[in-house]
Order: sequence, then C-alpha cells, then structure tokens
Amino acid sequence: MVYRMVVGFLGSTVLMVALGTIALTWHGVGNMPDVLTALGSAAVGALAGLLAPTPNGG
Repeated sequence: MVYRMVVGFLGSTVLMVALGTIALTWHGVGNMPDVLTALGSAAVGALAGLLAPTPNGG
C-alpha cells in the first residue's frame, strides 16, 4: 500500500513539474527555475530506483 502511494506521489510530481515547465515556457519565461529541474530529476531518479527490478543475489 505504501509502495503504491509513493510511486503515485512521485509520478504526480514528475507530471506537475513537466506541466509547470511547459506552462512557464508557453508564457514566455526565459530561464526555468532551477528548483523545477531539481524536483523533476529527483522524482525521476526515485521512480527509477523504486521500479527497477531487484538483482537476484547469486
């Protein structure tokens, strides 16, 4: 249950950051705030870490 909540939260964070970046670009903001890049990168990295298959210990 907690795993699904975390994946949902991180996925929604990635979507909100992507939509926010698109909206700011559309409204003519030249420089993207660094916090958007950091949030998006951290959320994508966390999702990759959670969803990657665990290696089988030989």
